[in-house]
Amino acid sequence: MFLAALILILSTALFFFYLQGTLQRILRRQFDREYFLSIVNANRLEFPAVRKALEEMNAPFDSLQLQMKLKCDFRALTYLLRNAANVNQRYSLEERFVVLCFRLVFVSLITRHWLRLREKPAILKLTAILQYFANVVGQRINTLCFEPLTASDHLMNL
Repeated sequence: MFLAALILILSTALFFFYLQGTLQRILRRQFDREYFLSIVNANRLEFPAVRKALEEMNAPFDSLQLQMKLKCDFRALTYLLRNAANVNQRYSLEERFVVLCFRLVFVSLITRHWLRLREKPAILKLTAILQYFANVVGQRINTLCFEPLTASDHLMNL
């Protein structure tokens, strides 16, 4: 019985380690420029200000307010990710994985708040995920704007 519990615990730990490594690999993706800045400005997203405030100040912060800002940014970016310059209007497998990771980290943040554990690393991880989403949306829109379209392509976009 003890051995079975130990195997289950180790397997679960390795699974979460694998998820973390995969997420880090996805988030390290290099974009040819910072597309997220135009998306942030156009949609008045708050995650860059949240990250900057957390990185510069060591003062206490209102976790519930930050959670609400991040959740609103997440909803806006996932809507844009699905609908902006996306012909299929659905997420890719990689995007689904990152959405799932965002939700897991967000639940972790809520749990950390209840237990009064370190919330700052979870918030910074959420802002990194949101920056990735904004970069993907910005890259798609940039590709669409500068791609030569035929008349039939314009009609399809209407």
